[in-house]
Amino acid sequence: MAGGNDELKLVGQWASPFVTRVKLALHIKGLRYEYVEEDLGNKSDLLLSCNPVHKKVPVLLHNGKPICESQIIVQYIDEVFAGTGPSLLPADPYERAVARFWAAYIDDKLEPPWDRLFRAKTDGVRAAAMKQLFEEVEALEGGFKECSKGKDFFGGDSIGYVDVALGCLVSWVKATSVLAGAELFDAAKMPLLTAWMERFGELELARAVLQDVDAAVEHGRMLMAKNAARASN
Repeated sequence: MAGGNDELKLVGQWASPFVTRVKLALHIKGLRYEYVEEDLGNKSDLLLSCNPVHKKVPVLLHNGKPICESQIIVQYIDEVFAGTGPSLLPADPYERAVARFWAAYIDDKLEPPWDRLFRAKTDGVRAAAMKQLFEEVEALEGGFKECSKGKDFFGGDSIGYVDVALGCLVSWVKATSVLAGAELFDAAKMPLLTAWMERFGELELARAVLQDVDAAVEHGRMLMAKNAARASN
């Protein structure tokens, strides 16, 4: 992998799709990096000093300087290492704006109900979160059509910024489908998105960094059980 004299260190936690997002960008660019697994139940001085505002992963340290928030990190990687590997964001300003719109949609619209789904303390709250998540996901079918222009990926012929933004969630899409007992990406309603997920998941770089689905399912069950126990106390 490339990297030259640049020192890259990624502080993360294995189950976090946002950490996976950064891993995908680093692998696409072919960049060497050191990975540091963080215990979020006992946050390290490194994490707290690098991200004192949010105290969350991921954090990328580039030559000792911290960059926080996954989408910001991915854009930083794309800009700083523009001469290394393929570009993630389109060169055309309008297409770049469209890509940023859909990447923001993924975090703004999917992450809140997904988070509520696993943190819910009652079945009613969990069902409402799942209903909202299904509704928000459906809009991504149009997003894929707009960005891909009939090709295999959001980025067209190759992986782009939105592929990375959504691709980091593939294992959790599958795990959530198991936990909910219903396919989150419904092939009947979202044929383009479902086919994209299968293509993306088969990529060598995706297999290298995506979470094991069974492990994600177990982690999800643990989170749901923990929050259910809190509700009963």
